[in-house]
Amino acid sequence: MGLFDAIRGEFIDIVEWTDDSRDTIVWRFPRHDNEIKMGAKLVVRESQTAVFVNEGQIADVFTPGTYTLQTQNMPILSTLKGWKYGFDSPFKAEVYFVTTRQFTDMKWGTANPVIVRDAEFGMVRLRAFGSFAAKVVDPAALLRELAGTDPQFRTEEVQEYLRQLIVGRLSNALATSGVPMLDLATQQDAIGARLGVVLSQELAPVGISVPKFVIENISLPPEVEEAIDTRSRMGIAGNLDQFTQFQAANAIGEAARNQGGAGEGVGLGIGMAMGQRIAAGLTPQAPAPGQAPAPAAPAAPAAATPPPLPQPAQWFIGVGGAQQGPYDAAALSGLVGAGTLTRETLVWKDGMAGWLPAAQVPEVGGLFGAVPPPLPPQA
Repeated sequence: MGLFDAIRGEFIDIVEWTDDSRDTIVWRFPRHDNEIKMGAKLVVRESQTAVFVNEGQIADVFTPGTYTLQTQNMPILSTLKGWKYGFDSPFKAEVYFVTTRQFTDMKWGTANPVIVRDAEFGMVRLRAFGSFAAKVVDPAALLRELAGTDPQFRTEEVQEYLRQLIVGRLSNALATSGVPMLDLATQQDAIGARLGVVLSQELAPVGISVPKFVIENISLPPEVEEAIDTRSRMGIAGNLDQFTQFQAANAIGEAARNQGGAGEGVGLGIGMAMGQRIAAGLTPQAPAPGQAPAPAAPAAPAAATPPPLPQPAQWFIGVGGAQQGPYDAAALSGLVGAGTLTRETLVWKDGMAGWLPAAQVPEVGGLFGAVPPPLPPQA
C-alpha cells in the first residue's frame, strides 16, 4: 500500500446505514478516529433521518435522499466549524441515523388493577392489555431527551417508559369515558383512539407519537363476572318463583345423574315412589277367596279447594339505560332508601302500556312520602 492509499484510508467516503434489525431506533455511524471527507456521499434511506452532531451539539438534519456533503448543504455544521470560506478539508462529526418508521410490535398491560367507579356496580377493579405503535416524529428531540450518546438505542430501552405512561393515563381515560362497565367492550376502539391522541401530545417533547393504540381486552374480577352471570340467569328465568322451581328441578336432575352414593339413592327413591303411585292408581284391589266383591264406596264429596293466593306485583326499573328487576313492593322501598329509585326513575309492571316516571305511578309514588326532600341551599 502506497502513501497515498494510506492517507485515503483515513477518510470516510460513504456514510449510510442498512438496518438489519427490527427494534433499533437510533444507530450511530462508527466513525472512530477517521474523518469524513468533504464531498463524501450521505445516503439516507426511506424511514430514516440522519442527524449530524458536532462536539455534543446537534447540527444539520437530513431527510431521505442522497447528498454530497459540502458546506452549502451543511449550514449549521459549517457555522460551528468556522468554515467561513468554504474550505474542502475533512472534518470530524458524529452521525446518528434515526428510524422514523412505525414500531408496531409493542405491548402494554396493567400489572395492577385499575379502580374505577361504575354507576351500576360501584367501585370495580379492571385489568386491561393491548398493543400500540410508536413512531419518531422529531429525531433531534429524541436525541436530546432520550437517546443521548447511546450508539444503538433500541425499543426495549423506551418501552417500559411508554408502558408506565400508558397505565398512568388509562385509569383517567376509563373513569372519564362515561361508558357503563357493561358497555366497555363496544367502546374499546373509541377509548383507544382518544388515549392515543393524549399520549402523542404528552410524548411530543421527546419526539415520539403514538399513531395507533389498541385495547385488546378489559377484564373484570371473578366475583363481578359471577354477579353478572347470576343476573343474566335471573333475567332469562323471569319470575323469581319460577326461577326457584327451575333451580330445584336442576338439583334433582343432577342428583339423579350422579352415579353412586346419595345421588343414586335419591334417583332410585324418586323413581320407585313415582312407579308405586302410578301402579296404585291403575291396579284395582282384588277380593279375597270366598268373599263377594266389596261394594264400591260412595264417592266422597270433593273438598273445596281455595283459589291460589294473588301474586304480588312484579316491578321493573330502568337505571343507566339498563333494565333491572323484577322487584316487589318491599324491594322498591329498599331501593328508594338507597337512592337507586328516584321520582324520575322509569318503572313498569305487567298491565302498564309503557314505562312511566315513578312519581306518576300511584302505587310507587306513595313510597316517596317517607323520604324527605333535599335540604334547601344554606346561606
